Amino acid sequence: MPHPHLFDSYLQRWNAQAAGAPFSTATSELLPVRLTGALKGLPAMIKIARDPEERIGGHVLQWWNGAGAARVYARDPDSGALLMERATGPRHLLRMALEGEDDAATACVCHTLQQLHAPRSSPPPAHLLGLAQFFQSLAPMAQQEGGLMAECAMVAAELLDSQREHVVLHGDAHHSNILDFGPRGWLAIDPKRVTGERYYDYVNVLCNPDLKTCTDPARFARQLAIVLNVTGLERTRLLQWVMAHAALSAAWFLEDGLRTKANEELAVAQLARQALG
Repeated sequence: MPHPHLFDSYLQRWNAQAAGAPFSTATSELLPVRLTGALKGLPAMIKIARDPEERIGGHVLQWWNGAGAARVYARDPDSGALLMERATGPRHLLRMALEGEDDAATACVCHTLQQLHAPRSSPPPAHLLGLAQFFQSLAPMAQQEGGLMAECAMVAAELLDSQREHVVLHGDAHHSNILDFGPRGWLAIDPKRVTGERYYDYVNVLCNPDLKTCTDPARFARQLAIVLNVTGLERTRLLQWVMAHAALSAAWFLEDGLRTKANEELAVAQLARQALG
């Protein structure tokens, strides 16, 4: 639980009143608020990131300027704290995916990403990471593990050396990072600080470790078809990015000692490998 007075200066500065209890995530302290002043009545969230990576992600969110992402009403350049739009809609993509609306959830993710990847008139924020840096955990773990992970690492290296259609990526576009903002529709929150080939952002809808059906071959084939139909991406290249990301996710799990979760991600990599023929 965050300290009760942690948000006081921001509440005063940004003309906001608490609208719920503060809470913590792995990287941030958050407080739901309701705005007063010129934006009176609007639901918002104050987010104070403890992690430097998360603060740069907040700058990315601000740069998207509400197009496909939650609006940032104010940002403290020193602390990186955000006053941002708060989702109040009742729908949740993960619940949809688990309760018979998986196809619709996948399409929502794809449409949101298309908005995020659209050209912007201003240059992107500084200090973003290229995908090669983002993938730095994969090669050493693949060398240690061998087998499918080593094969995926080779695929990843080829993709990283031949990137195209560079965009500012979300970097973590799974079902719980795209929320229901009511009349504004589905919008992204919590981007990473990464830039690279736009294909990469679509992999999480197929690899999301929170979605237990992601290792189901029938589900994989159906959602792959939906992503390809909605986006027009090339099938082979998307499957290769799925192999690369699933192995990277497995490497992250192995770094945390979570071999069962790593094996689930490698099962998705195997589905992609089989689909490639």
